[in-house]
Amino acid sequence: MGQGTRPNPGSRQERKRVGRGLGSGLGKTSGRGHKGQKARSGGSIRPGFEGGQMPLQRRLPKRGFTNVFRKVYTVINLEDLARFAEGTEVTPRLLLDEGLLKEVRDGVKILGSGEVKVGLTVVAHAFSQSALAKITAAGGKAEVL
Repeated sequence: MGQGTRPNPGSRQERKRVGRGLGSGLGKTSGRGHKGQKARSGGSIRPGFEGGQMPLQRRLPKRGFTNVFRKVYTVINLEDLARFAEGTEVTPRLLLDEGLLKEVRDGVKILGSGEVKVGLTVVAHAFSQSALAKITAAGGKAEVL
């Protein structure tokens, strides 16, 4: 644990008060050095700028495209469903409420990693082949939404 009520060494730092006279160590140029682009107000170069050399993001060729109709499933493995009791109807709503899923994107897909020992009725948008086989083998049902 911590050392009483004192903050850990190095965790708290004094605010840098610049332009407060020569004795402060941050007077005159206020820690910006002499002249140059970085000494000016508003003088910062954008990320990726390479001093006028053709930047990396423009030297590399453009490739591929993004399919806007792509279905992105939220996936969950069978081993995560093992916590439910015999005969439970496992739905995307239940998985969200239990905290097993954070979000349902274009649907929920059940993958076949792990074993399921009890018969569950699993309702989801998609199933992998191995997940289907294991659910039915355990005496459960798989329903596609």
